[in-house]
This record gives sequence, C-alpha cells and structure tokens, in this order.
Amino acid sequence: MRYVAAYMLAILGGNKAPSEDDIKKILGSVSVEYNPDQSKKVVSELSGKNLEELIQQGTQKLATMPAGGAGAAAPAAGGAAEEKKEEKKEEKKEEEEEEDEDMGFSLFD
Repeated sequence: MRYVAAYMLAILGGNKAPSEDDIKKILGSVSVEYNPDQSKKVVSELSGKNLEELIQQGTQKLATMPAGGAGAAAPAAGGAAEEKKEEKKEEKKEEEEEEDEDMGFSLFD
C-alpha cells in the first residue's frame, strides 16, 4: 500500500509517469524502508494507466460486493443490547456505592 500511495502522491504532485526513484524519494522522506521489488511491481502495473479511471473501476467493483447483511447485523445488535445491560448494572452499582458512602453525617460534626 505504501508504494501505491507514494506512486499516487507523485502523480498528484504533477509527475505524469513516476519512476522507482520517485517512489524511493517519497518513501525516504518519511523514513520508510524501501523495497525495490515492490516499487518495480507498482511502477510496472500502473505505468501508462489513468489512476482516476482505475479508482472509479475499483469503486464500482466494491459497490457490487455484499457487505454484511441480515445475518451480520443480528449479532451486532445483540452485542449492543448486552453492553447496555452491563452499563445499567454498573450505573446501579455506582449509585449504591455512593449511597453507602454518604450516610447523612460527617465524622467531624
């Protein structure tokens, strides 16, 4: 991901065709260890392609993927209900403790 991000930063900076050296400079500026194999792969895969079109295509592919559904929502809702019950129990315990602490008088009255 770092190499793709560096490639995209180079393009945003006005470089129409970033090279491996450009990626190396960007990653070096933020003290990230450089791997020439990863850099080479990113440059070979993305060179000559329009990143805006690639991003748009990726977004369309993500939109068609299922993201959860009824089965996934039920456990999450159940977990939230359990958390609320636990919070109420904790609040009651705190209130009881506060009542126990204050018996209506002070030791120095």
